[in-house]
Amino acid sequence: MKLLLDTCTFLWIATGDRALSRVARESFADPHNDVYLSAVSAWEIAIKHALGKLPLPRQPTTLVPDIRARHHIESLPLDERAALAVAQLPELHRDPFDRMLICQSIMGGLTLVTPDPLITQYAVRTLW
Repeated sequence: MKLLLDTCTFLWIATGDRALSRVARESFADPHNDVYLSAVSAWEIAIKHALGKLPLPRQPTTLVPDIRARHHIESLPLDERAALAVAQLPELHRDPFDRMLICQSIMGGLTLVTPDPLITQYAVRTLW
């Protein structure tokens, strides 16, 4: 299975947060699954950190790649096809970062690992 981590899921994996569900933790740890972090999530982390809304022990420029490498998480770039697909999404969820993750999941055949119930309203595979 190809898994795309929601931003909060990535951060919870990095910190070992208990908010991470058992199913999400087991799916992430399964060596048969390919795990991705979107450039959109890296962008969200950088923006929220710069605004003081997301305290981190180091700058995102080094922290995010280090966490990805340590946990064998691949980077997923944002392509034009997924970016343009956002115009086709109904306005069920207003968060622009989540909307792009939904599009990347749909266009790439990925399962989005997220606790966000609003995301499940879309025609996207989710896991939690």
